[in-house]
Amino acid sequence: MDLDLTDKTALVTGSTRGIGLATAIGLAQMGAEVIVNGREQAAVGEAIAKVQQAAPSAKVHAAAFDLGNAAGCAALVAQFPEVDILVNNLGIYEPKGFFEIEDSDWSRMFEVNVMSGVRLTRHYLKRMLDDKDWGRVVFVSSESGVFIPKEMVHYGFSKSAQLVIARGAAETTKGTNVTVNSVMPGPTWVEMAPVRLAARAKAAGTTVDDLVSRTFSERRPASLLQRYAAPEEIANLICYVCSKASSATNGAALRADGGIVTNPF
Repeated sequence: MDLDLTDKTALVTGSTRGIGLATAIGLAQMGAEVIVNGREQAAVGEAIAKVQQAAPSAKVHAAAFDLGNAAGCAALVAQFPEVDILVNNLGIYEPKGFFEIEDSDWSRMFEVNVMSGVRLTRHYLKRMLDDKDWGRVVFVSSESGVFIPKEMVHYGFSKSAQLVIARGAAETTKGTNVTVNSVMPGPTWVEMAPVRLAARAKAAGTTVDDLVSRTFSERRPASLLQRYAAPEEIANLICYVCSKASSATNGAALRADGGIVTNPF
């Protein structure tokens, strides 16, 4: 199995922590030159140090841009006009009841989660097809894209949109060595999980431990894993899809959701 990414350059958006950071580390360990992205220079620097600690020989670049708007995306592609691998990992989410979701909430979710990937894929995928005839684009979607969470419908909508966009973009790659796929994580224990759960627990008058236990007994009872995944477990699949070994996988939505989605197809 060829997992060597020597001489390949990878951009991972939103890669200062969580699944994005784990993916950046994994790709660096596979030999790729990695571009780490985040909004703040300090956070990007800290993430680069972690990547270099895990992969001492890796070449790592800083890309401190806010990709939640057109200007940030344009600035990034101006600095890094070509990559071989694009991982559209950037995303936000916000638990909010349907009737409380304002127009601005919908717009922000769409701009960050959907349009960042559209803008970057539009640029980099065309370069992959025109100049290199090899490339990988991966959208980090979510099981929420097919199992819409009632507590954040706007997030589920954005993740559904990513699945459609990825499949549509894949149609442009027919007969080439370029692929576009989606990976669909389930509940994942990222760095901000304790903070978010603490806020929700306080609002609900309960404890973080109670919320964690109820995640799989009430919110996601179909889970076969019955626990939060580690970011590295999701990154393993993303990194494989970025590799040469995944050459026959194109236009696919690959699940790493722990079995929450019961439909086998």
